Amino acid sequence: MTDFTLISLQPHAQHKPFAATIGFFDGVHLGHRHVLSLLKQEAAKREQNTMVVTFERHPRHVLGHDHAPKLLNTNEEKLALLAECGIDACVMLRFSCETAALTARQFMESCLYERLHIRTLLIGYDHRFGRPDPNEGFAQYAEYGRALGIDVLNADRYPMEERLSSSAVRELLEKGNVAAAARLLTHPYGLSGIVVEGRKNGRKLGFPTANIRPLATEKLVPSKGVYATRVGIGNQSYAAMTNIGERPTLDNGTDITIETHLFDFNQNLYGQTLELQFVERLRSEMRFPSIEALQNQLRQDEAEARRLLGGRSPQ
Repeated sequence: MTDFTLISLQPHAQHKPFAATIGFFDGVHLGHRHVLSLLKQEAAKREQNTMVVTFERHPRHVLGHDHAPKLLNTNEEKLALLAECGIDACVMLRFSCETAALTARQFMESCLYERLHIRTLLIGYDHRFGRPDPNEGFAQYAEYGRALGIDVLNADRYPMEERLSSSAVRELLEKGNVAAAARLLTHPYGLSGIVVEGRKNGRKLGFPTANIRPLATEKLVPSKGVYATRVGIGNQSYAAMTNIGERPTLDNGTDITIETHLFDFNQNLYGQTLELQFVERLRSEMRFPSIEALQNQLRQDEAEARRLLGGRSPQ
């Protein structure tokens, strides 16, 4: 039996049957939002509530695949994005080897119909679920649905020329193309972390930095380089530039660090939680011939980051 947690996302949702869609929804990108919009339309026609059926952990992580991906969202972030999209409820399935062994029909009957009371199921245009079967697809899902009493619908593809998937977003971030990733996500990619003690090299260079340790180790960190970022601290947002890398000019070893210099800011941040939003990549990480050359480049980086973020130039 598949265990799950049912989470209400809207405070005043009425008790009705559900129209649902299934998927991992990592990033809740444009393609996902297209499916969610169609789901809301179909639910309204049928006077049903909307539900997203997803998984607490990525199935590849559970099954021990060699290519289990780094993630774009934590579960908490995903739930917040689904709520912003107006979805009424989310079911977090605890994926297991037992779940993986269920056929699509068994999953539809025992989980979707009997336990979750789903009466409309919207399938993404290229989505498959249940134990892998090369001869199974939307036509078979629709047939199972007719037998069970679930109206199975097929979502069309989001009209976009470039590749649109969670994997595509990850590839962009791994190349440092955070601006293109933001277009697919509909918002800048974010990473939360706690400020920890560092080597204080930034202060010596005239650019004090907050050394950030990510809170969610399962989340993807963009590729090495210097970025224009926004930093959220509580309810405040600050313009900043962030370096991800090894600091080769300073010969600090091979550890990858995330260091952020907040503009026009002079407060102690140790122990505080920061939310980074990656707006634009400024350059790749590089070794400079001298400390002075590095400082000159940092001044140029700051000027460009301020221009991109709309902040005033340094005096």
